[in-house]
Amino acid sequence: MGDKITTQHPAVGIQLSVGLSVLGNTAEQIRQALTTQQNSLSLSKEFIPEKQVWVGAYQQPLIETVPACLQDVDSRNLRFALTALSSIESEIRDYTAQFDRKRLAIILGTSTSGIADNEILLKQYFNHHSKIEINHYKQEMGSLAKGLQMYLGWEGPAYTISTACSSSAKAMAAGQRLINAGLADAVLVGGVDTLCRLTLNGFHSLESLSNDLCQPFGAQRDGINIGEAAGLFLLSKETAPVMLMSAGESMDAWHISAPHPEGKGAAEAMQKALDMAGVTAHDIGYLNMHGTATPQNDAMEIKAVQTVFQHYDVPISSSKHKTGHCLGAAGAIEAVICQQVLADQSWLPLHHPGSIDPELDEANYVLDAALQQPVHYVMSNSFAFGGSNISLIFGTKLK
Repeated sequence: MGDKITTQHPAVGIQLSVGLSVLGNTAEQIRQALTTQQNSLSLSKEFIPEKQVWVGAYQQPLIETVPACLQDVDSRNLRFALTALSSIESEIRDYTAQFDRKRLAIILGTSTSGIADNEILLKQYFNHHSKIEINHYKQEMGSLAKGLQMYLGWEGPAYTISTACSSSAKAMAAGQRLINAGLADAVLVGGVDTLCRLTLNGFHSLESLSNDLCQPFGAQRDGINIGEAAGLFLLSKETAPVMLMSAGESMDAWHISAPHPEGKGAAEAMQKALDMAGVTAHDIGYLNMHGTATPQNDAMEIKAVQTVFQHYDVPISSSKHKTGHCLGAAGAIEAVICQQVLADQSWLPLHHPGSIDPELDEANYVLDAALQQPVHYVMSNSFAFGGSNISLIFGTKLK
């Protein structure tokens, strides 16, 4: 085991991790998908009546059964989480055997939970089939973390965070705080979100869905694509090859569905992350942008980056044209990407190949995947409805 980090330093080690998305389920598949321009999204007629939309649908099979203790909260969302967990479960159990179960915590993010499993039943219910019984437990936000807690047999804190697109990034920050506060020895963090009609139709009603593949910061950008993902991380005080260095958070409260136009909250989150990690903007070797491909979000995020990084051309890209916007799991799957960039030290995620908006082109978009010099710190942004902002910094060494 590695050296222990001093209690004064906020960084925590990522001991184990896994990410499942349309990119694949292995490090090699993720790298291959993000370093080529081949499209990974697919067209679907399943979600919006009489309309095809591009989605980032996970293509691999999920586990087919769940333990009896989880029947009340069984959903595709939970099965997605359990499928991800299965790939690192034995290692997690081995690692956490050294700790009291009351010192093992779970904090996860989601925005949909298991509502997709109830959508058909709810439609029937509201069409005057009032005798239909609907199990609401599976779609409650707390069911995700509580379900995994029951499965693992842990007895520490277990809760779910739902702050829309920043949910799973905030779960990682919350896990870091639990460890640094001395309230847990190890925390399973991350997030899971699955495709459902509720979110697709909701964004469609907001006129926020792209008619084509999304183009973050693009001249022709017209909205987002939706995806699904599961990303899990086991955090502890022990050092690891990749560390969660810091988290900077802010709250705009500017508008329920639009960011502050000058990116004030976004800039504040990024600066707080830098300050907490004890690094400067010039130390960041790559920035994974929130980059949803909506006109207002992209414009404000570039302003925020220019405020924080000023004349330093930090390499930037958005990976959402590859994964779709995975909503409550976006921060987690993008954290997986950042971790892999740091672990491999050979590539950066390509930005989309389309034309950049002339008003947003004064930035160092990653157009060549080959890494030109070692990267020790990367930042990942997640900005949500209501201005619930967070920036995470990951690193290969303490500073």
